Formats: sequence, C-alpha cells, structure tokens
Amino acid sequence: MAYEEWGPLGKLVGTWESGFTGLDVSYHNDKGKIAETIFREKVIMKPFGPVDNGEQSLYGLDYRMSGYREGEDNPFHTEVGYWLWDAKENQVLKCFIIPRGSNILAGGTASADATSYTLTSELGSNTYGITSNLYLDRIAKCTKFDVTITVEGDTFSYDETSVIEHAKSDVVILHTDRNTLTRTSWEA
Repeated sequence: MAYEEWGPLGKLVGTWESGFTGLDVSYHNDKGKIAETIFREKVIMKPFGPVDNGEQSLYGLDYRMSGYREGEDNPFHTEVGYWLWDAKENQVLKCFIIPRGSNILAGGTASADATSYTLTSELGSNTYGITSNLYLDRIAKCTKFDVTITVEGDTFSYDETSVIEHAKSDVVILHTDRNTLTRTSWEA
C-alpha cells in the first residue's frame, strides 16, 4: 500500500501486535523498587490528512496503544494520540497522553524514506515538551523522553526511555520500554 504523503509514517499504517515480547522496566509502587514487567501489546495507527495549518501541511496517524500483562484482561498501560509528518521541515512528531495525566510531544528529524529515527522531548521545552498533573509533577516527574523507531517490512520496533525524578526514590529512574510488533492488518 502506498502512503507517500505520510513520509516515514506511511510504513506504520495498520494494526500491530506482539506476543509477550515487550519489556517494561519501571518503579513498582507495590514492591517499592524498580522491577520488570513482560507484556503483550496492540497498536492501531489509522491515517488521516492533510491537516493544513497556515503554510504547514501535516499527514498523521491516529494512534492507540494497549499493553497487557500475562493473565490480565485489562491493560496496565494505554496511550492515545497522534504521529505526525511535516514534510517541509522533515519532522516526525509523536504526541500522546497516558491516563495517569501525562502529555508528551516528542519530535525529531527524518527523511521521507527513513526506516529508523529518534524522537525526543524535554520538560520545559517550548517545542517538544512534557506536561503532567499536579500529583505526578510532585511525586514522579518526567523530565526527558526519547524513543527510537525502526520499521522493517511488517515489523515495527521501539526502544524508549522516560527519565523520572521519583520522590520515593532518591535517584533518577530510567523507565524503559521496548518491544517488537508485527503488522496483523493494513486496516486500522
């Protein structure tokens, strides 16, 4: 299928799933320490566009993600948002919210035919930034986020790190997630 206007995001259109190949390394409140969670994942990316904003024209993907621990029917993590391609600026953007009350707008430079790229975001940035609710800002503040995406045919991999200043731990926590998913359908 051809999605040339979507640049590197055209390769992400569709429904993606993994078995229990995802790895989340984060602070677990119930254990009082950093621990690992193995998970399966489903990601749906539906194309839209163009979205014209003055002279800017964006093509995007409506994005929905759910991660499930083994033996659980309800996801332990979800995200909703958009992936956007700005061809004029050669920018890929991922903007999403998680239901804990955090918003991230990450971005990076990529060519239209890129199969791998990195997006970053930092607390306080006017362009690619992070916001949180009052509680998270006080207890578990995210100060930096980065994700590297690699797409090879019907395989999509990501490796991401959120830098968290956690009040229950006197150290900065590197909350990492990584997974490799397979496209199960071009339909979203």
